[in-house]
Amino acid sequence: ILEREPELLAKFEKHILPLPKPPIDLIAVTQGPGLEPALWVGVNFARALSYWWNIPLLGVNHMEGHILSALIEQKEISNSPNYLISNKIQKSKPQKPINCGLRAISYPALALLVSGGHTELVLVKKPLQYKIIGETRDDAAGEAFDKVARLLNLPYPGGPAIAALAAQMQNAKIKMKNYNAKCKISLPRPMMNSKDYNFSFSGLKTAVLYLVRDLEKQGADIKKLRPAVAKEFQNAVVDVLVSKTMRAAKEHKVKSIILGGGVAANKELRKRLGKEIKSNMPNTKYYIPDTKQTGDNALMIAATALSRYKEAKKTNWKTLKPNAIMRLIT
Repeated sequence: ILEREPELLAKFEKHILPLPKPPIDLIAVTQGPGLEPALWVGVNFARALSYWWNIPLLGVNHMEGHILSALIEQKEISNSPNYLISNKIQKSKPQKPINCGLRAISYPALALLVSGGHTELVLVKKPLQYKIIGETRDDAAGEAFDKVARLLNLPYPGGPAIAALAAQMQNAKIKMKNYNAKCKISLPRPMMNSKDYNFSFSGLKTAVLYLVRDLEKQGADIKKLRPAVAKEFQNAVVDVLVSKTMRAAKEHKVKSIILGGGVAANKELRKRLGKEIKSNMPNTKYYIPDTKQTGDNALMIAATALSRYKEAKKTNWKTLKPNAIMRLIT
């Protein structure tokens, strides 16, 4: 049993059991992929709700959630009660209920999923039919951002910190007089020209390590050089992601391109991919999630459950278990 399960059970009995059964048709929970101990906490909580309220339960692949997060349309519902909020445990002002639907898109579609644990190119031939045509062989893009941020003594999560520094360079707020003209800041674009659609960012992280060491040997002030290193690293990642996505999109003649995952919040990636689509595939639609829905969130899991509602009858709260290596399949 997980260390905090007794504590969670105590809070469940105190705060959840007294609540009336809500007027909902389905409970959805992230089944995978991810770290199994963390998945077990959510799955067990959802199983308990399903049993107590006698409501069907559905396990969701959160990578599918990242795809559908870019297709969510939201509209506030006025004069509607929020059944799921307990006044006893809700400290902040309850948010207004949201009515969500999914945009209809043209197929085939291509999804670029970029997060801390995954970097994948997924071909979507029809709704809910997936084929992974490319994925990372080692570090995911988000993981590389975190590790490079650590090398540069930047806070976690690394993505926003590196993007902020890179933006300083792009906005010309950092004057070139801060730099030694002899310092060459250049990084590789790993696997950008490989014939497949796979990715590898571990070597790029190592290249940053060696770059920082070489700059220090030259007597450079790394703190002053951090914006330039951050910009070059971000450009390297974005170059690879955009190049492979566009090549795959052209090969498979897709009508829609979707960007999802935590790194989808990166402004440079969003902008560059959109620019390439507009220039080279003007008839292809581009879908990106609201930045608030780029990370793992409940809304994208609900959206996926809405799409797979009919499958809920196949799931039993007694048998649902996490799947740490869950993959997108048709």
